[in-house]
Amino acid sequence: MNLPDELYACVCAREFPAQALLRLRPELRPRACVVMEGEPPLQQVCAMTEQARTIGVAYSMTKVEVETFPNLAVLSRSPQEESATRAVLLECAGSFSPRVEECSQDRTFGCVLDISGTELLFGPPQRLARNLRDRIEALGIAAFVAVCRNYHAAIVLAAGLSAHRPVSVVATGQQSAALAPLPVSVLDLTDEQQETFALWGITTLGQLAELPQRELIARLGQDGHRLRQLARGEKPHLFQPIEPPFVLSERMELDTSVELLDSLLFVIGAMLDQLIQRAHTRILALAAVTVTLSLDGGATHIRTVRPALPTCDKQLWIRLLHLDLEAHPPPAAIVAIALRAEPGKTDKVQLGLFSPQLPEPSRLDVTLARIRALVGDGNAGRAVLRDTHAPEGFRMEAFALTVAQHSTKPADTPPSSSRMAMRRLRPSERASVVLQHEKPASFAFRERRYTVERAYGPWDASGDWWNPSLWGTEEWDLVAHAQDGSLLCCLMTRAPAQNLWEVTALYD
Repeated sequence: MNLPDELYACVCAREFPAQALLRLRPELRPRACVVMEGEPPLQQVCAMTEQARTIGVAYSMTKVEVETFPNLAVLSRSPQEESATRAVLLECAGSFSPRVEECSQDRTFGCVLDISGTELLFGPPQRLARNLRDRIEALGIAAFVAVCRNYHAAIVLAAGLSAHRPVSVVATGQQSAALAPLPVSVLDLTDEQQETFALWGITTLGQLAELPQRELIARLGQDGHRLRQLARGEKPHLFQPIEPPFVLSERMELDTSVELLDSLLFVIGAMLDQLIQRAHTRILALAAVTVTLSLDGGATHIRTVRPALPTCDKQLWIRLLHLDLEAHPPPAAIVAIALRAEPGKTDKVQLGLFSPQLPEPSRLDVTLARIRALVGDGNAGRAVLRDTHAPEGFRMEAFALTVAQHSTKPADTPPSSSRMAMRRLRPSERASVVLQHEKPASFAFRERRYTVERAYGPWDASGDWWNPSLWGTEEWDLVAHAQDGSLLCCLMTRAPAQNLWEVTALYD
């Protein structure tokens, strides 16, 4: 079995500190922007956009010099946002090839994909390179892609591409000719090597490749041999792939602290666009979103929103997050935002031709979110019994669809029969009781006097003697009549410790 020939695709994103910040700030992309690094007042320009370079901004300019340019947006370098963007790009590259190696430098992101044998899946190299660049552009990053048979030649070619030619595919055996017109500055040269080549009159890689190997090694040592191999596209490489994890997370540090919820949702909307775009590439949806707000003073405010079904509807997520943050606002100004999403699969429901249309799950999610905002998180959902006989022995939990509810087999329903219904009173209402032979004979309830006709009980229960929340109760089922002849059937309890009588339920 013959192994496929080597074929590499290199992704190069220049001015990476600036692109990482502008990815989640689309409103600043058309403007001239610079990125400063260092401690005040010694900050210097480390990255910039093409618009800033056009008006004369240069690297290492101080903040005082930068402020002389009008309409120039100044941003601070963020290692956290660069790390998050780097993970996003490696994840995107991993969707085209499982073998990816990073080759980033200080101001440039770079990675190389081993795409040998991918023609049947992604088509010819030209199509793969265009699709890869389009996918990266959809993430908000401007990148260049070069495809070549040699690993190092692909990196050098990607570094020499321009906006007029963002994609380059070199045919087999043509890497030396493709590298020849590029300037020697695309190589990682030291200041001494640059000065030496300038004195020799070597300005292109073609001129460097034509230098005699023996004399070049005699003057520059093994570095000369390495540079000549790079210029000819012949340097070998041992590929060392990495395995980037798939994590749906985004982080953004705000330029100024934010207190208004509307401004916060505007930023969250841009981050949701990225999360949804990344989930779409893997045919997934967002099952839950956790918002982590870094507050002024060092505290954090964390909220998690989980709808009934995974979805990629951005407007639905905005409404749910808006209602949740409105009900649980952060206690201080916000200086940074982080979103982390759990991936999930969207269920598809196929209805019959004459089946009634089901309500949209998104509307139910929004309605429940509004109810929770009014009554509180722990007061909306479904009741689940606890393993106890104590009064009010239940808890509330969120609505969730179980596997049994997705079954198409109709459930066996018992025959309908009339039954007495019991309505719980929350909270219980106090009653004044008169006993006769240790049984309730009459009582006052809701400003009316009732005479007991039949009394069933008492049923005594107690528990949790090992906990501080020791409880005990005495229950009576009573049938009583008022003076006007009205009938009342109720459940009445007495706390033995306090001798407190309360009506806890009414029978209909």
